Amino acid sequence: MNNYKAVVSNKAIIFTLFKSILVGLLAGIVVVFYRSVLMWTEGLSFQLFAYVKNNLVLLPIALVILIGIGLLIGFLVSKFPMISGSGIPQVKGILMGHFKQSWLSTLLAKFFGGATSILAGFSLGREGPSIQLGACVAEGVGNKFANSRTEKKILIVSGASAGLAAAFNAPLAGAMFALEEIIKYFSPILLLSIMVSAVVADFVSTIVFGFSPVFDFVISDAIPLHGYWLLFILGITLGAGGAFYNFVLVNTQKLYKRAKWLNTYTRPIVPAIFALIISFFFPLVLGSGQQIIPELQPASSITFLCLLLLFKFILSMISFGSGAPGGIFFPLLVMGSIIGAIFGNVAINFLGFDQSLFFNFVIIAMAGFFTAIVRAPITGIILLIEMTGSFANLLSLTFVSIVTYITATLLKSKPIYDTLLRNMIYENTSTEDEDDENLKITLEVVVQHGSLITDKFVKEIDLPSYCLLILIKREGSDIIPRGDTKILAGDNLILMTNLNREVITRELLNEMTTFTSYKQ
Repeated sequence: MNNYKAVVSNKAIIFTLFKSILVGLLAGIVVVFYRSVLMWTEGLSFQLFAYVKNNLVLLPIALVILIGIGLLIGFLVSKFPMISGSGIPQVKGILMGHFKQSWLSTLLAKFFGGATSILAGFSLGREGPSIQLGACVAEGVGNKFANSRTEKKILIVSGASAGLAAAFNAPLAGAMFALEEIIKYFSPILLLSIMVSAVVADFVSTIVFGFSPVFDFVISDAIPLHGYWLLFILGITLGAGGAFYNFVLVNTQKLYKRAKWLNTYTRPIVPAIFALIISFFFPLVLGSGQQIIPELQPASSITFLCLLLLFKFILSMISFGSGAPGGIFFPLLVMGSIIGAIFGNVAINFLGFDQSLFFNFVIIAMAGFFTAIVRAPITGIILLIEMTGSFANLLSLTFVSIVTYITATLLKSKPIYDTLLRNMIYENTSTEDEDDENLKITLEVVVQHGSLITDKFVKEIDLPSYCLLILIKREGSDIIPRGDTKILAGDNLILMTNLNREVITRELLNEMTTFTSYKQ
């Protein structure tokens, strides 16, 4: 049986933290190696595409090789479906009980598939795969050392946090992303484990890549308050752009699946051919987009920036829609930076803003575009602060993130990773197959303000027969629930259910405990 109290006892917490250190260390090593391989393959990719461009006689050979790479990627995705796309929805699905996997096979296939996709010039990122790789490492550690399923899931979330921390040298963003996007609830043991793994993984990353921030922008001052009207327009633009991005991405996936002449094996051929074509007239958009950042300058023409955004967007949609292993995380940050560069160009050349503020617009737009698409504003703000090493834009980052969040919400755009997860569940659910009603699991949920059960008594809550409320954690105290115990907003509810009912129970609890109305 899954014993929640065994996990949160003082002695157990210490052991869990030691396991989290191991997860952070191993995940950090794997992700740093993956990051290094991708940097090498991306550089090699640009060299090879440039060589073909200058030696057209090699074009037929290059086409055949790229088709072969596309088929190889398609074979990997067909053989190991869990490596498709970024990997973040898969991690969330595993934690929710929707999917199961062989962690080692997924890790190896994702590593090789992600590197191969970048070599072929696909517009994909390393961050989503890094999160999945970290989670796979953690699952392996959990299988060996975890004392319960609850502890194993804590380690998996910690591994995901470590993956992002090592990918970006951003431990705080890694921890916040795990809480804000992956697990979506908070508990002390969870926070401690996540932070420990993220810091250890960042330590490993720093040993290899140093202390330098990922983006080496020169920020001398913040945007003045009288310029916030332009940031408001930028926020609305980014919110609408993020909603459009999500809409096109989801429908590109549907378009691939509707094409009867394509299947899982052949879909990656499409972005491979597109990458070859684009390499002849706009090679900057190939790969993750790391090569684009240095090209964003105050002197860049608006026409050039608009074309750069257009082709990066097209190749990103074609690449991710094919199901190739790789994420949208970094490419969407790059697209946000281009939008920011366009706004900065207009602000400087037509509205009288100082030229030194150009990169402020670039950074702010990154966070805003990320918020509009992923709907994780705190992660976006912290991430850009850590990636730039500057707090100068904290207020403007927050302001734009709020505006983009509201805009995307009003446009009824759903968070992209939630949408991708729902689509994956609809297409292929592989849940735990244990049928023994005697196998139990504990689940933890946080009661939000305005939820269906806020301010209700336990006896008024209609739980199914296979689900039992066993503990309420409130303000550091443990409360044994009775019929006349009142449920308050902020309570952590610990429930026990049958192992083979985990998925349906989680869905029911989410409906009962999440915000519905201020009138509740």
